Amino acid sequence: MDSAYQGSRTVARKLAVIGAGLMGSGIAQVSAQAGWDVVLRDVTDEALTRGTDGIKASYDKFVAKGKLEAKDAEAALGRISTTTDLDACADADVVVEAVFEKLEVKHEIFRTLDKLVREDTVLASNTSAIPITKIAAVTERPERVVGTHFFSPVPMMQLCELVRGYKTSDETLAKAREFAESVGKTCIVVNRDVAGFVTTRLICALVVEAAKLYESGVASAEDIDLACKLGFGHAMGPLATADLTGVDILLHATSNIYTESQDEKFAAPELMRRMVDAGDIGRKSGQGFYEH
Repeated sequence: MDSAYQGSRTVARKLAVIGAGLMGSGIAQVSAQAGWDVVLRDVTDEALTRGTDGIKASYDKFVAKGKLEAKDAEAALGRISTTTDLDACADADVVVEAVFEKLEVKHEIFRTLDKLVREDTVLASNTSAIPITKIAAVTERPERVVGTHFFSPVPMMQLCELVRGYKTSDETLAKAREFAESVGKTCIVVNRDVAGFVTTRLICALVVEAAKLYESGVASAEDIDLACKLGFGHAMGPLATADLTGVDILLHATSNIYTESQDEKFAAPELMRRMVDAGDIGRKSGQGFYEH
């Protein structure tokens, strides 16, 4: 059994995270806090600095709220190293790719990792919509490739969606679950590799229908969201969720699912496309379905 999975023995467990954006830095943060040695890789030093600054700021908030001891935050930061060199991932037990949702970009990374990492390394993708089988197809070890779909913000959200590709082995799925649970997440398993998996399909279908209702003047954004909160017990309405996630990101996800499935419920309304064209993509731009 490899070094990361030796039960009660005290051993170093090494995680490599590819992509230091919001998701990648969040995965690095919770993993380092859970005792993993983490190498965080991105293509520029600037991206790495933004990522580690965000991690430190998040730790500081947890310390200020009394949810994390200062010494533990310092120790966790000490377990994170950064690099622009993909070769630094060579000795990782688990690699999680968390880059932009573009298949060509992911293919380039997985082709390189396939030749670089150990035979027993788990290769995981944080994709929210692209079929794992498509990502794994460029490797010579599709049985070692799995989806580990974390949720944003990673330090706060409990769920991790584990996705079995067409050739993902039981052993790989088990190791992915062990990793996710070791960093404090509760897992669901997607046994059939459909585009969008479970959670992205559900939220995309809801956001698309909500946007259509809003676009056609059936109800205001506020009332649509209020209906979901009070009628269904949702913590946040679908249009507010779109603003938080990014209208552009959800449009990209729905387009991926629609391309794969040709299911009309994932055909985004013209309004969402025009919002993205205009740059009204939610909280990060100051305007989406709501003004921020």
